[in-house]
Amino acid sequence: MTKYDPDLSLLFHALADPTRRSILTRLAETPARVTDLAEPTGLRLPTVMRHLSVLEEAGLITTSKDGRVRTCAIVPEALAPMRTWLDEQRAIWEARLDRLDAFVMNAVKESEE
Repeated sequence: MTKYDPDLSLLFHALADPTRRSILTRLAETPARVTDLAEPTGLRLPTVMRHLSVLEEAGLITTSKDGRVRTCAIVPEALAPMRTWLDEQRAIWEARLDRLDAFVMNAVKESEE
């Protein structure tokens, strides 16, 4: 059984929203100011700030402030727990499907005899 990772829930929650995913896509190119991230969304700044706080709480971004300008940057290694969990799930399901395939092939073989 996979051990429970509380950060995993935060990651999935953060990535569940399309606005947050688009912000991460933008930040994958280069760090950006909050106002630059807010512009294409059409959302008000406080709403975008809430989205950014969810991303930051999940560890997916970092923010820095220089005067009145807040800049965000992506933290790609923060996705590692999610990647590990997904790889574990893939291995479990591939093993189950392999056993099912073997069972079906054996049943077909027996019915032909």
